Amino acid sequence: MPVAAQIGMMLGHHHDMTVAHLHEAVAAGAEVPLAGCVWLHGDDDLVVERVQPEKAAHTTRAAATVKVTTTSTMSAVERRRTRNGLKPMSPWYERGRWSCAPSGGSVSAMFEVRDTGSIRRLTISNPGRRNAVPTGQWGRLAELFGEFEASEQRVLVIAGADGDFCSGADLGSDFVPGAVIDGYAMVDRVSAAALALHRITKPTVAAVDGVAAGAGLNLALGCDLLVASDRARFSEIFVRRGLTLDFGGTWLLPRRIGLGRAMELALTGRVIDVGEAERLGLVTRVVPAAELDGAATTLAEELAAGAPLAQRFIKAGLGRSFDMSFEEALSYEQTAQALLLSSEDFFEGAAAFLQKRDPEFRGR
Repeated sequence: MPVAAQIGMMLGHHHDMTVAHLHEAVAAGAEVPLAGCVWLHGDDDLVVERVQPEKAAHTTRAAATVKVTTTSTMSAVERRRTRNGLKPMSPWYERGRWSCAPSGGSVSAMFEVRDTGSIRRLTISNPGRRNAVPTGQWGRLAELFGEFEASEQRVLVIAGADGDFCSGADLGSDFVPGAVIDGYAMVDRVSAAALALHRITKPTVAAVDGVAAGAGLNLALGCDLLVASDRARFSEIFVRRGLTLDFGGTWLLPRRIGLGRAMELALTGRVIDVGEAERLGLVTRVVPAAELDGAATTLAEELAAGAPLAQRFIKAGLGRSFDMSFEEALSYEQTAQALLLSSEDFFEGAAAFLQKRDPEFRGR
Protein backbone atom coordinates (compact mmCIF):
# COMPACT_ATOMS: atom_id res chain seq x y z
CA MET A 1 0.00 0.00 0.00
CA PRO A 2 2.35 2.76 -1.18
CA VAL A 3 1.65 6.03 0.58
CA ALA A 4 3.54 9.13 -0.50
CA ALA A 5 2.33 11.47 2.21
CA GLN A 6 3.46 11.64 5.82
CA ILE A 7 0.51 10.98 8.07
CA GLY A 8 0.14 12.21 11.63
CA MET A 9 -1.55 9.16 13.09
CA MET A 10 -1.08 8.32 16.74
CA LEU A 11 -0.25 4.98 18.37
CA GLY A 12 0.71 3.74 21.80
CA HIS A 13 3.49 1.40 22.87
CA HIS A 14 3.44 -0.57 19.61
CA HIS A 15 6.85 -0.38 17.95
CA ASP A 16 7.53 -1.97 14.56
CA MET A 17 3.82 -2.27 13.94
CA THR A 18 2.54 -3.04 10.44
CA VAL A 19 -0.83 -2.24 8.89
CA ALA A 20 -1.75 -5.92 9.28
CA HIS A 21 -0.92 -5.73 12.99
CA LEU A 22 -3.08 -2.62 13.31
CA HIS A 23 -6.04 -4.34 11.69
CA GLU A 24 -5.57 -7.35 14.01
CA ALA A 25 -5.44 -5.08 17.05
CA VAL A 26 -8.57 -3.22 16.01
CA ALA A 27 -10.43 -6.44 15.23
CA ALA A 28 -9.52 -7.77 18.68
CA GLY A 29 -10.74 -4.59 20.35
CA ALA A 30 -7.28 -3.67 21.61
CA GLU A 31 -6.57 -0.19 22.95
CA VAL A 32 -4.49 1.94 20.58
CA PRO A 33 -4.12 5.24 22.50
CA LEU A 34 -2.87 8.58 21.32
CA ALA A 35 0.85 8.68 22.16
CA GLY A 36 3.29 8.74 19.25
CA CYS A 37 3.73 10.16 15.76
CA VAL A 38 3.63 7.60 12.96
CA TRP A 39 4.86 7.81 9.39
CA LEU A 40 3.72 5.58 6.55
CA HIS A 41 6.62 5.05 4.14
CA GLY A 42 6.55 3.38 0.72
CA ASP A 43 5.47 0.01 2.17
CA ASP A 44 3.19 -1.41 4.83
CA ASP A 45 5.43 -0.61 7.81
CA LEU A 46 4.34 1.89 10.41
CA VAL A 47 7.44 3.54 11.88
CA VAL A 48 6.74 4.83 15.39
CA GLU A 49 8.69 7.66 16.95
CA ARG A 50 8.02 8.08 20.67
CA VAL A 51 7.31 11.67 21.60
CA GLN A 52 5.92 13.51 24.57
CA PRO A 53 2.12 13.84 24.32
CA GLU A 54 2.39 17.60 24.74
CA LYS A 55 4.57 17.79 21.63
CA ALA A 56 2.33 15.46 19.65
CA ALA A 57 -0.83 17.40 20.41
CA HIS A 58 -1.78 20.57 18.62
CA THR A 59 -0.51 23.65 20.46
CA THR A 60 -2.24 27.01 20.43
CA ARG A 61 -1.02 30.46 21.41
CA ALA A 62 -3.47 30.35 24.30
CA ALA A 63 -1.69 27.33 25.71
CA ALA A 64 1.49 29.34 26.17
CA THR A 65 -0.18 32.14 28.09
CA VAL A 66 -3.14 30.63 29.96
CA LYS A 67 -2.73 28.34 32.94
CA VAL A 68 -5.24 25.50 32.88
CA THR A 69 -6.06 22.74 35.33
CA THR A 70 -6.37 19.00 34.70
CA THR A 71 -7.98 16.45 37.00
CA SER A 72 -7.41 12.78 37.72
CA THR A 73 -10.87 11.93 36.37
CA MET A 74 -10.01 13.19 32.89
CA SER A 75 -9.00 10.77 30.17
CA ALA A 76 -5.47 11.06 28.81
CA VAL A 77 -6.85 12.71 25.69
CA GLU A 78 -8.85 15.25 27.67
CA ARG A 79 -5.81 16.13 29.80
CA ARG A 80 -3.67 16.72 26.72
CA ARG A 81 -6.37 18.86 25.11
CA THR A 82 -6.80 20.92 28.29
CA ARG A 83 -3.05 21.47 28.73
CA ASN A 84 -2.83 22.68 25.16
CA GLY A 85 -5.68 25.15 25.44
CA LEU A 86 -8.09 23.33 23.14
CA LYS A 87 -11.86 23.42 23.39
CA PRO A 88 -13.79 20.76 25.36
CA MET A 89 -14.71 17.51 23.67
CA SER A 90 -17.94 17.28 21.73
CA PRO A 91 -20.65 15.99 24.10
CA TRP A 92 -20.95 12.79 22.05
CA TYR A 93 -17.21 12.06 22.28
CA GLU A 94 -16.48 11.57 25.95
CA ARG A 95 -13.54 10.06 27.82
CA GLY A 96 -11.91 8.70 24.69
CA ARG A 97 -15.00 6.80 23.54
CA TRP A 98 -17.61 7.34 20.87
CA SER A 99 -21.16 7.86 22.04
CA CYS A 100 -24.18 6.88 19.96
CA ALA A 101 -25.92 10.04 21.08
CA PRO A 102 -26.49 12.15 17.95
CA SER A 103 -25.31 15.69 17.43
CA GLY A 104 -27.90 18.05 16.04
CA GLY A 105 -30.71 15.54 15.54
CA SER A 106 -32.50 12.65 17.21
CA VAL A 107 -32.73 9.10 15.93
CA SER A 108 -36.44 9.45 15.25
CA ALA A 109 -36.09 12.75 13.40
CA MET A 110 -32.88 12.14 11.47
CA PHE A 111 -34.39 10.09 8.63
CA GLU A 112 -37.90 10.29 7.25
CA VAL A 113 -39.12 7.34 5.18
CA ARG A 114 -42.23 7.63 3.02
CA ASP A 115 -43.63 5.12 0.53
CA THR A 116 -45.70 6.19 -2.47
CA GLY A 117 -46.70 3.22 -4.57
CA SER A 118 -43.54 1.46 -5.74
CA ILE A 119 -41.27 4.34 -4.69
CA ARG A 120 -39.65 4.84 -1.29
CA ARG A 121 -38.32 8.27 -0.40
CA LEU A 122 -35.68 8.64 2.32
CA THR A 123 -35.10 12.20 3.52
CA ILE A 124 -32.06 13.17 5.62
CA SER A 125 -32.84 15.90 8.17
CA ASN A 126 -30.38 17.52 10.57
CA PRO A 127 -31.56 21.13 10.92
CA GLY A 128 -28.83 23.73 11.13
CA ARG A 129 -26.10 21.24 10.14
CA ARG A 130 -26.82 21.00 6.42
CA ASN A 131 -28.08 17.47 7.07
CA ALA A 132 -24.71 16.17 8.27
CA VAL A 133 -24.98 12.64 9.65
CA PRO A 134 -23.94 12.24 13.33
CA THR A 135 -21.72 9.33 14.30
CA GLY A 136 -24.48 7.33 15.91
CA GLN A 137 -26.74 7.58 12.86
CA TRP A 138 -24.65 5.78 10.21
CA GLY A 139 -25.74 2.41 11.55
CA ARG A 140 -29.39 3.40 11.26
CA LEU A 141 -28.80 4.54 7.67
CA ALA A 142 -27.32 1.12 6.86
CA GLU A 143 -30.40 -0.51 8.40
CA LEU A 144 -32.72 1.64 6.28
CA PHE A 145 -30.89 0.60 3.12
CA GLY A 146 -31.29 -3.05 4.12
CA GLU A 147 -34.98 -2.52 4.86
CA PHE A 148 -35.52 -1.03 1.42
CA GLU A 149 -33.75 -3.96 -0.25
CA ALA A 150 -36.10 -6.37 1.56
CA SER A 151 -39.22 -4.28 0.83
CA GLU A 152 -41.71 -4.46 -2.03
CA GLN A 153 -40.78 -0.96 -3.20
CA ARG A 154 -38.84 -0.90 -6.45
CA VAL A 155 -37.00 2.43 -6.36
CA LEU A 156 -35.32 4.41 -3.58
CA VAL A 157 -35.04 8.20 -3.77
CA ILE A 158 -32.63 9.83 -1.30
CA ALA A 159 -32.97 13.56 -0.62
CA GLY A 160 -32.13 16.14 2.02
CA ALA A 161 -34.33 18.53 3.94
CA ASP A 162 -34.33 22.34 4.01
CA GLY A 163 -32.51 23.04 0.76
CA ASP A 164 -29.41 20.87 1.20
CA PHE A 165 -28.57 17.25 0.48
CA CYS A 166 -25.92 16.23 3.03
CA SER A 167 -22.68 17.86 4.19
CA GLY A 168 -21.11 14.56 5.27
CA ALA A 169 -20.28 13.32 8.75
CA ASP A 170 -21.26 15.55 11.67
CA LEU A 171 -18.06 15.35 13.73
CA GLY A 172 -18.36 18.72 15.44
CA SER A 173 -15.86 21.55 15.16
CA ASP A 174 -13.73 20.43 18.12
CA PHE A 175 -13.48 16.70 17.45
CA VAL A 176 -10.16 14.94 18.04
CA PRO A 177 -10.07 11.11 18.33
CA GLY A 178 -8.39 9.66 21.39
CA ALA A 179 -7.13 6.47 19.79
CA VAL A 180 -6.85 4.89 16.37
CA ILE A 181 -9.40 2.29 17.43
CA ASP A 182 -12.00 5.04 18.00
CA GLY A 183 -11.55 6.49 14.54
CA TYR A 184 -11.53 2.98 13.09
CA ALA A 185 -14.84 2.20 14.78
CA MET A 186 -16.43 5.41 13.54
CA VAL A 187 -15.37 4.88 9.93
CA ASP A 188 -16.52 1.26 10.18
CA ARG A 189 -20.05 2.60 10.66
CA VAL A 190 -19.70 4.91 7.69
CA SER A 191 -18.36 2.04 5.56
CA ALA A 192 -21.22 -0.23 6.64
CA ALA A 193 -23.74 2.33 5.36
CA ALA A 194 -21.82 2.70 2.09
CA LEU A 195 -21.70 -1.06 1.61
CA ALA A 196 -25.42 -1.43 2.37
CA LEU A 197 -26.20 1.16 -0.31
CA HIS A 198 -23.82 -0.50 -2.76
CA ARG A 199 -25.49 -3.89 -2.22
CA ILE A 200 -28.98 -2.65 -3.07
CA THR A 201 -30.04 -4.52 -6.20
CA LYS A 202 -32.87 -2.13 -7.07
CA PRO A 203 -32.51 1.33 -8.68
CA THR A 204 -31.53 4.25 -6.44
CA VAL A 205 -31.78 7.97 -7.17
CA ALA A 206 -30.11 10.88 -5.36
CA ALA A 207 -32.05 14.16 -5.50
CA VAL A 208 -29.38 16.75 -4.66
CA ASP A 209 -30.26 20.29 -3.68
CA GLY A 210 -27.76 22.69 -2.14
CA VAL A 211 -24.67 21.15 -0.56
CA ALA A 212 -23.40 17.62 -1.14
CA ALA A 213 -19.97 17.40 0.47
CA GLY A 214 -17.62 14.75 1.83
CA ALA A 215 -19.47 11.57 2.70
CA GLY A 216 -22.63 13.36 1.58
CA LEU A 217 -21.26 13.67 -1.95
CA ASN A 218 -20.16 10.03 -1.94
CA LEU A 219 -23.61 9.02 -0.67
CA ALA A 220 -25.05 10.72 -3.76
CA LEU A 221 -22.43 9.10 -6.02
CA GLY A 222 -23.31 5.73 -4.51
CA CYS A 223 -26.77 6.02 -6.04
CA ASP A 224 -27.35 4.82 -9.59
CA LEU A 225 -28.62 8.18 -10.85
CA LEU A 226 -28.10 11.70 -9.55
CA VAL A 227 -30.59 14.48 -10.27
CA ALA A 228 -29.44 17.91 -9.09
CA SER A 229 -30.99 21.33 -8.73
CA ASP A 230 -29.44 24.32 -10.45
CA ARG A 231 -28.15 25.56 -7.08
CA ALA A 232 -26.42 22.32 -6.06
CA ARG A 233 -22.76 22.42 -4.98
CA PHE A 234 -20.34 19.55 -4.61
CA SER A 235 -17.03 18.98 -2.81
CA GLU A 236 -14.79 16.11 -1.75
CA ILE A 237 -13.96 18.30 1.23
CA PHE A 238 -11.91 15.70 3.12
CA VAL A 239 -8.43 17.02 2.33
CA ARG A 240 -9.36 20.41 3.79
CA ARG A 241 -10.06 18.64 7.06
CA GLY A 242 -6.84 16.63 6.98
CA LEU A 243 -8.68 13.46 5.97
CA THR A 244 -8.91 11.02 3.08
CA LEU A 245 -12.07 10.00 1.23
CA ASP A 246 -14.59 7.68 2.85
CA PHE A 247 -18.08 6.30 2.15
CA GLY A 248 -16.56 4.58 -0.89
CA GLY A 249 -15.38 7.78 -2.57
CA THR A 250 -12.03 6.22 -3.45
CA TRP A 251 -13.90 3.70 -5.60
CA LEU A 252 -16.91 5.76 -6.71
CA LEU A 253 -15.37 9.05 -7.82
CA PRO A 254 -12.89 7.81 -10.49
CA ARG A 255 -15.56 5.54 -11.94
CA ARG A 256 -17.80 8.55 -12.44
CA ILE A 257 -15.36 11.06 -13.86
CA GLY A 258 -12.04 9.31 -14.53
CA LEU A 259 -8.87 9.09 -12.47
CA GLY A 260 -7.30 12.43 -13.45
CA ARG A 261 -10.35 14.52 -12.64
CA ALA A 262 -10.98 12.52 -9.47
CA MET A 263 -7.41 13.26 -8.35
CA GLU A 264 -7.90 16.99 -8.91
CA LEU A 265 -11.18 17.19 -6.99
CA ALA A 266 -9.99 14.99 -4.13
CA LEU A 267 -6.54 16.56 -3.71
CA THR A 268 -7.85 20.13 -3.71
CA GLY A 269 -11.22 19.61 -2.02
CA ARG A 270 -12.55 22.55 -3.99
CA VAL A 271 -16.25 23.27 -4.34
CA ILE A 272 -17.74 22.96 -7.81
CA ASP A 273 -21.09 24.24 -9.02
CA VAL A 274 -23.69 22.11 -10.74
CA GLY A 275 -22.64 23.26 -14.21
CA GLU A 276 -19.13 21.91 -13.78
CA ALA A 277 -20.47 18.79 -12.07
CA GLU A 278 -22.65 18.09 -15.09
CA ARG A 279 -19.74 18.63 -17.51
CA LEU A 280 -17.55 16.26 -15.47
CA GLY A 281 -20.23 13.57 -15.44
CA LEU A 282 -21.03 13.65 -11.73
CA VAL A 283 -24.65 14.57 -12.41
CA THR A 284 -27.25 12.71 -14.49
CA ARG A 285 -29.69 15.59 -14.89
CA VAL A 286 -29.99 19.25 -13.80
CA VAL A 287 -33.34 20.94 -13.16
CA PRO A 288 -34.49 24.18 -11.51
CA ALA A 289 -34.63 23.88 -7.72
CA ALA A 290 -38.40 24.22 -7.68
CA GLU A 291 -38.70 21.22 -10.02
CA LEU A 292 -36.24 18.89 -8.26
CA ASP A 293 -38.77 16.81 -6.32
CA GLY A 294 -40.99 16.40 -9.35
CA ALA A 295 -38.09 15.47 -11.63
CA ALA A 296 -36.77 12.89 -9.16
CA THR A 297 -40.25 11.41 -8.75
CA THR A 298 -40.79 11.22 -12.51
CA LEU A 299 -37.45 9.47 -12.97
CA ALA A 300 -38.26 7.08 -10.12
CA GLU A 301 -41.62 6.26 -11.71
CA GLU A 302 -39.86 5.44 -14.99
CA LEU A 303 -37.49 3.14 -13.14
CA ALA A 304 -40.30 1.53 -11.16
CA ALA A 305 -42.03 0.64 -14.42
CA GLY A 306 -38.96 -1.29 -15.59
CA ALA A 307 -38.30 -5.01 -15.30
CA PRO A 308 -36.90 -5.67 -11.79
CA LEU A 309 -34.90 -8.78 -12.69
CA ALA A 310 -33.36 -7.11 -15.71
CA GLN A 311 -32.47 -4.04 -13.64
CA ARG A 312 -30.78 -6.27 -11.06
CA PHE A 313 -28.59 -7.93 -13.69
CA ILE A 314 -27.83 -4.60 -15.37
CA LYS A 315 -26.69 -3.07 -12.07
CA ALA A 316 -24.55 -6.06 -11.21
CA GLY A 317 -22.92 -6.20 -14.65
CA LEU A 318 -22.13 -2.51 -14.91
CA GLY A 319 -20.90 -2.48 -11.33
CA ARG A 320 -18.30 -5.13 -12.24
CA SER A 321 -17.48 -3.75 -15.69
CA PHE A 322 -14.16 -2.15 -14.69
CA ASP A 323 -12.99 -5.43 -13.18
CA MET A 324 -13.91 -7.74 -16.06
CA SER A 325 -12.15 -8.43 -19.32
CA PHE A 326 -14.24 -8.24 -22.49
CA GLU A 327 -14.41 -12.02 -22.57
CA GLU A 328 -15.59 -12.10 -18.95
CA ALA A 329 -18.23 -9.48 -19.74
CA LEU A 330 -19.53 -11.59 -22.62
CA SER A 331 -19.65 -14.63 -20.34
CA TYR A 332 -21.60 -12.66 -17.73
CA GLU A 333 -24.04 -11.39 -20.35
CA GLN A 334 -24.56 -14.90 -21.71
CA THR A 335 -25.42 -16.32 -18.30
CA ALA A 336 -27.62 -13.39 -17.26
CA GLN A 337 -29.47 -13.27 -20.56
CA ALA A 338 -30.11 -17.01 -20.55
CA LEU A 339 -31.74 -16.68 -17.13
CA LEU A 340 -33.83 -13.69 -18.16
CA LEU A 341 -34.99 -15.35 -21.39
CA SER A 342 -36.75 -17.94 -19.24
CA SER A 343 -38.39 -15.39 -16.89
CA GLU A 344 -42.05 -14.38 -16.73
CA ASP A 345 -40.99 -10.76 -17.16
CA PHE A 346 -39.46 -11.54 -20.57
CA PHE A 347 -42.68 -13.16 -21.80
CA GLU A 348 -44.66 -10.20 -20.45
CA GLY A 349 -42.32 -7.74 -22.17
CA ALA A 350 -42.60 -9.60 -25.48
CA ALA A 351 -46.38 -9.84 -25.23
CA ALA A 352 -46.70 -6.15 -24.38
CA PHE A 353 -44.57 -5.26 -27.40
CA LEU A 354 -46.73 -7.32 -29.76
CA GLN A 355 -49.95 -5.99 -28.22
CA LYS A 356 -48.69 -2.40 -28.28
CA ARG A 357 -49.26 -1.79 -24.55
CA ASP A 358 -47.14 -1.00 -21.52
CA PRO A 359 -45.71 -4.07 -19.82
CA GLU A 360 -46.59 -4.97 -16.23
CA PHE A 361 -43.46 -6.56 -14.80
CA ARG A 362 -43.64 -8.59 -11.60
CA GLY A 363 -40.02 -9.45 -10.99
CA ARG A 364 -40.45 -13.15 -11.75
